[in-house]
Amino acid sequence: MSEAPVRVAVIVGSVREGRFGPVVAGWLACVAREHGGFEVDVVDLAEPDLPMVLPAFGATPSATVVAAVGKVTPRLEAADAFVVVTPEYNHSYPASLKNAIDWHRTEWTAKPVAFVSYGGTSGGLRAVEHLRAVFAELHAVTIRDTVSFHGAHARFGSDGAPTDDAAAVAAKTMLDQLSWWARSLAEARTVRPYPGA
Repeated sequence: MSEAPVRVAVIVGSVREGRFGPVVAGWLACVAREHGGFEVDVVDLAEPDLPMVLPAFGATPSATVVAAVGKVTPRLEAADAFVVVTPEYNHSYPASLKNAIDWHRTEWTAKPVAFVSYGGTSGGLRAVEHLRAVFAELHAVTIRDTVSFHGAHARFGSDGAPTDDAAAVAAKTMLDQLSWWARSLAEARTVRPYPGA
């Protein structure tokens, strides 16, 4: 009896003009599909235009806000796992990514989050370290192994894939762990409700 695929949302965290994130996310999505056992949904945060102003606690959001957030929320809710693709901005991650995280809460709870980062010398790893603390607060489980690209623009060919094999090896390790955590946490949530959220 074959297992149902793990539904993974690959989140493109940057919305900057001329961004490199869609290249990295496109490659990762292909790797995840080829890995087997994943159903991939690429959630590009440049598309839904999430508001930067959150409603007051207890307030009812406007219809415009509900419509914008509604383009993302059901996709995060349906996901069993996440891969966050992030650049590094000023030693951290983009405001667009934090905004998307903050618009949601229960969608992250008791689910695994993996990271693919890119940037200059640090390869976006400082952004990942900051994100780990944020997702811990949301009761998500972050995957230890990451994929990072130092000097990312020079590491990808015209076909949108990395020019060396190391990235594919790192991605396989990360996806193996993500699959294990996704299945394990899904089983646990089925057996008993998570108590922390």
